[in-house]
This record gives sequence, structure tokens and C-alpha cells, in this order.
Amino acid sequence: MNIESLISKAAGEAVKALYGMEPTEKMLQLQKTRSEFEGNLTLVVFPFVKTAKKSPEQTAQEIGDYLTAHCPAVEKFNVVKGFLNLSIGDGAWLQLLEAIDGDEHFGTKSADEGSPLVMIEYSSPNTNKPLHLGHVRNNLLGWSLAQIMAANGNKVVKTNIVNDRGIHICKSMLAWLKYGNGETPESSGKKGDHLIGDYYVAFDKHYREEVKQLMAQYTAEGMDAEAAEKKAKDEAPLIKEAHEMLVKWEQGDPEVRALWEKMNSWVYAGFDETYKKMGVSFDKIYYESKTYLKGKAKVEEGLAKGLFERHADGSVWADLTNEGLDQKLLLRSDGTSVYMTQDIGTAEMRFQDYPIDKMIYVVGNEQNYHFQVLSILLDRLGFKWGKELVHFSYGMVELPNGKMKSREGTVVDADDLMQLMVDDAYQTSMELGKFDDMLEDERHEIARIVGMGALKYFILKVDARKNMLFNPEESIDFNGNTGPFIQYTYARIRSILRKSEELRMKSEEFATAMPSPDGTAAADSSLSTLHSSLSVKEVELIQKMNEYPAVVEQAGKDYSPSGIANYCYELTKVFNQFYHDFSILGEPDAAKRQVRLVLVKNVAKIIKSGMALLGIEVPERM
Repeated sequence: MNIESLISKAAGEAVKALYGMEPTEKMLQLQKTRSEFEGNLTLVVFPFVKTAKKSPEQTAQEIGDYLTAHCPAVEKFNVVKGFLNLSIGDGAWLQLLEAIDGDEHFGTKSADEGSPLVMIEYSSPNTNKPLHLGHVRNNLLGWSLAQIMAANGNKVVKTNIVNDRGIHICKSMLAWLKYGNGETPESSGKKGDHLIGDYYVAFDKHYREEVKQLMAQYTAEGMDAEAAEKKAKDEAPLIKEAHEMLVKWEQGDPEVRALWEKMNSWVYAGFDETYKKMGVSFDKIYYESKTYLKGKAKVEEGLAKGLFERHADGSVWADLTNEGLDQKLLLRSDGTSVYMTQDIGTAEMRFQDYPIDKMIYVVGNEQNYHFQVLSILLDRLGFKWGKELVHFSYGMVELPNGKMKSREGTVVDADDLMQLMVDDAYQTSMELGKFDDMLEDERHEIARIVGMGALKYFILKVDARKNMLFNPEESIDFNGNTGPFIQYTYARIRSILRKSEELRMKSEEFATAMPSPDGTAAADSSLSTLHSSLSVKEVELIQKMNEYPAVVEQAGKDYSPSGIANYCYELTKVFNQFYHDFSILGEPDAAKRQVRLVLVKNVAKIIKSGMALLGIEVPERM
């Protein structure tokens, strides 16, 4: 039982003994004591004043007297109006530290046979271009959310839906046929997704030129500019050919399908490289080309049951007016599907594959309405998790130089961005002299860990719902609220622990030749048997570590990687304040030294655990 639970239980017993009242859990409000007052935990006594029939100050005084007499953890107290500030004794803090030290997986829970299964969809790339900065935020949020849900005792399935069909895919295919001269990833030396992305840009370049020429022709013939532009976009030979290719694909044309499979295979190989660098993966990948027909069948099934309606032109719609929305198209008049239909089909396949209890979609906030509708439709169609599906809606991410436009080739490529971060980490570390005693291989590995940690932390520390500006220069800073600052603190602690072990080994060698007069080494003693007084900052550090389980639990409830990120930063700050003021290995008192070594070991343990929930590695040295 942690200190908060212990005090809360004792406070409940106090209220019952003093006033004959059984307080509810909600009434027992414990919070961290504000820094301007003496104490560690504060009990709000206002909920008991009416029953006690006494002033808030007198009620707090009586409860404080009871706790100091009956709860060994409470050493003393003070009253500020209706607030009872409790000072916890050193013995209780040392017992808590010992409990944290004894729990290898402190703060996290493991799934068991009866745990709910949570499926999390993220990434969702198109196969006509490489992953970009927007995908980076999506993937990092999705991966971190999966780790957080697992740490809260859920079974987790990480899934991806690849948008591998449609007119945008045909544009890249057609451009490769026209302008590629048989170019391959091998012949060009490019990653497959980059190569295909180049042809998507090439299509747009040639298409714009055709539109420009046709507009000039139509305006010369007397058409106004707006009408000329619309007609030119529809009549441009390239877009017509792309639509013809799409029709052939849907009809299963062998040549078109073979080209599609070949070019997609290049893209998938490229994606795999990017995912590996990013440190994310999936348990199951679905493909839109396999799910869209399922969606059509499910809509037809709903139509037969009277859940949807067919209009005179043959199109199928869902009437959502009773839910305060409008009508939603599900099948076009020609029978082709829309994105909503495809999502229904994907849900059908997933529901067949897994006993899903909760479905979380990690998709940008521009799709808020889409998922509001999808939730209603899945519920109508009988999916048990449909009504409760979670749209993990996040804001856009941009660089200081503005927005990204993939058709114009100005997209911020994920591979380039990750390499930039690693290169910057290497350069910064060299300039600061952190690599002076390292071999080149170790330098590059640490630069990778630090660069990727900087990228991930900078993105994940921001509330996912907000738009954000990602500044690579600000992210690689060994001070402040950054990944490298936290990683460097972890490496510093690991260095302390290594030196401690070296000293212990030397002392054991000395003890073999010259037996110690006081017998058992202090390092072998239990913390609970030590008579060591704790400083305010040591207590603050134990108290901050003790918050970790609640932080993980809240992050799971709120779907909030930023909650974990900011806790890691706060813990690191508290540690560095302690480290600045107190010696660890140089402390002459053996009992104090042992307590501090256990303290720092567990700070490192929690930092490593918390950063892992963000998908961030921590280096043993920097």
C-alpha cells in the first residue's frame, strides 16, 4: 500500500471514530502540499465539517491529533484553515522507497487472460508517396498509445490500413509508364517509396502543364477563366488516362494489376525501412484493396435490413438526421465505394479476426466528422465496439518554413527528417565534447538514440489535440524540456551506478585481505532497518517517483503520451536539483550513501520505463 492509500485509510478511520461518519472515497481528498506550506500531503477537511459540527480549523486539528496518535506514517501536522497539512516520517518514506525498489515493473500492469483487447490503428499511408512529417507524428502517437494501453493491463493489437488503390495510385503508375524508362529502386539507388513519390510529383507537373495549355485554348475560344479551368482539369489527357487505368484495375486487367503489384512492392520495402528507423511496427496490416469489397457487401446487407436507403439514381445513403447530422453517401450511383464504405469493410475484417473490446483510430483532426459518422454506422451494423470507438484526434505538425504539399514535391520527408536529427545529434555531441572518449561506432549509435529521442520527445510532449511547430534545432538541446536532457540525466545516473559498483568491487577485494571490523557491509542492509534522516529534496524525489503509477493510469484514461513525457521531465528536474545539492558517492555516512544509491537507481528505472512508453531509448552513457 502506498503512502496516499495508507493516509487515506487512516483518515477514513479518524472521521468514523471522531464523528461516527463513513466517508466515501471521493470525500477523502488528498493532494500534494503546496510548496509554501510545511508538509507532504494535504487533507481537505471541508467535507466533514457539517457532520463534525465544528469549525474547519477545529475539525482539521482533531483529525490531525488522531492521525499522529494512530498512524505511524504521520510525524506531525499543521492546519491552514480547512486544510490539514501532514508531514510524513522518514521511516514511511524509506519503506516506500524499498517497495519501489523491489518492484521491477513499478508503475505498469501486465495483461492477463481476462484483460480487454484494444486495437489501435495508426500510420495509414498511401502507396503513391513516402511517409512525411505528418506520418511521423501519427506513427509516434500510435506506437506510444499502444505502449501506454499495454502498461495499463490491456491486450493490444497494433494495426495499419494501407491505402493501396484509387486514382492517386494510378497517377504514379501512369507517370512511371510514360516517363520512367524502366527505372527501378535498384537502378536508381533510391528507396522504392521515394522513387514512386517522384513519379507522383512528375504526374502533377505534366498534368498542370496540360491544364495550362488547354485553359489558354478555351479562353481564346471565348470561355471565361473559371469555366475554362474546370473543363481543362477534366479534359486533360493525363487525367483521362489515369481514370481509364483505374477502371482497368477495378476490372482486374492483368497488365495493370501486375504493374500495381510491382510498384507497390517497391513502396512496401521502402516503408519497412522507414518504420524500422522510426522504431514502430504492426501486429496486423490491412489493405484497402482487400477491404473495399467487404464494405460494399456490408452496406448492401444494411440496405436489405432497412438500415440504409437507395435513392432514385441507385446511390445508397445513411440518414443521420435523427442523430443531428445529415445524410451520408455510402455507395455511388455506379456502385463504387467511398472512404466510409471502405472503413466499414475494414472494421468487418478486423471484427472477424479479433475479439475487439475497444477500437482506437489515430487520425488527424480534419477527419473528426468522418469518425463521428463511422461510429454511428458501425453501431447500426451491430459492431459491439462501434458506438464506443475512439477517434484519437490530433493536430497538424509543421516546420518553421510552412506547410507541406506532396503533389508539389515540397513534403518534409520522414527519412530525411530522421537523418537530419541523427546528424544534428552527432554534430552537437561532438561540439560539446561528449564523444571524446568513444570509438566511432559507439558515437554513431548514441547519435542515433539521441537524435531519434529528440524527435520523438519534442513531438510527444505536446498535447496531441493541438497543432504544433516542430523545430529540429530546439529539440536537440541538452538542457530544458527535451529528450536529450532526460537521456543525459539517465546516462549520468548509470555512470554513478557503474562507479559505485567499481568501488564496491575494490572494497570487497580489500575486505578479503583485511576483514572489516564492523561485519556486514551497509550496502547489504534493508532500507527499513537504516536510521537515516532524509532531506527535503530526497523526500520530494521519492514522492515524485511515487506518482508514476497514477501518471501511467491517467495517460491510459486520457490517451495522453504527453502526460508521460512531461512527467519524465518533471522527475528529471527534481533529480537534477537533488544531484546539484547532494553528494552521492562522496557521502561519508554509509547509511545516507546507500539510500541515495537506491534513490538514483530507481529514478533511472522509472525514466527508462517512462521513456519506453514513448518509444524512446535511453543510452548507458553520453
